[in-house]
Amino acid sequence: MTATITSIAHYLPPDVYDNSYFESYLDTSNEWILERTGIHQRRFAKSGATSDLIVPAAEQCIAKRGISKDEIDCIIVATVTPDHFFPSTAAVVQNKLGLKNAWGFDLSAACSGFVFALTTAAGLVESGVCRNVLLCGADKMSSIVNFQDRNQAILFGDGAGVCLIEKSNDSSMGMLDHILRLDGSGGQFLHMVAGGSFKPASAETVANGEHYIYQDGKNVFKYAVVGMAEVTVEIMKRNNMKSEDVNWLVPHQANHRIITATAERMGISREQVMINIDKYGNTTAATIPICLSEWLEKGLLKKGHNVILASFGAGFTWGAVYLKWNMND
Repeated sequence: MTATITSIAHYLPPDVYDNSYFESYLDTSNEWILERTGIHQRRFAKSGATSDLIVPAAEQCIAKRGISKDEIDCIIVATVTPDHFFPSTAAVVQNKLGLKNAWGFDLSAACSGFVFALTTAAGLVESGVCRNVLLCGADKMSSIVNFQDRNQAILFGDGAGVCLIEKSNDSSMGMLDHILRLDGSGGQFLHMVAGGSFKPASAETVANGEHYIYQDGKNVFKYAVVGMAEVTVEIMKRNNMKSEDVNWLVPHQANHRIITATAERMGISREQVMINIDKYGNTTAATIPICLSEWLEKGLLKKGHNVILASFGAGFTWGAVYLKWNMND
């Protein structure tokens, strides 16, 4: 028995911020941003929390599937920007949606959050513990970005992607393979200094800007290219796939150069890669499900397509999932 995605939807805040927004107050330019990231614009939520990004996407996802909310028995929220340390954002979402029969939890794996959570949800379904898992990848990155630092302010956006994970009636379809990796020594290159038990919040940590993202961009870039390429090539080999067998590579949308380098190492063309970083920036745990939802809406993602998801994030965390897509819009 395999698990499969049976419905998917996404939500993006309506307010668009193009590169001219940063030109007005940072030492940067549209050309500088495009050259380094490939990002033209991104979305920022002016108010609300991560759960407020999830709820409209979840409502649409459930409605598309045509099932009762009472049938959902688990909620997983992949995020690094939870509404609160506790209760979990899953609990907040459960209450806002009225999913009275669901239990759930948050999962923190940074930009690999959706891939890690997808394999977790699949395991719950395949083991028989759950029947319908509401899987949410969402982040309000504007809440932890230092907008005075051009090296991070330009990179991120807010958004949510939500899907339902259920049992597949065809064992040749759905989630067929996965590879997950973790290397805690990479934490020094991408982290948040304060706010946890290691360094609790104080007037000093706030004054020092220690609740914003810290990123060593050069090292993250180097490890991300190698890590994402490594697991995608390995998963292709394990499943006897050649480059022409891959219908879609769905990479985490961190940086256009990272995406391009990964595709080149896999030997696949630009036409086989889902890319929307130019429109939304890096929405962290939301990037991959937003891509899947958009391509499905456009009619470009078809039943039977070979799809490889690939991610790399803080931790370091990275991984790949091989899906035989099992639905049409």
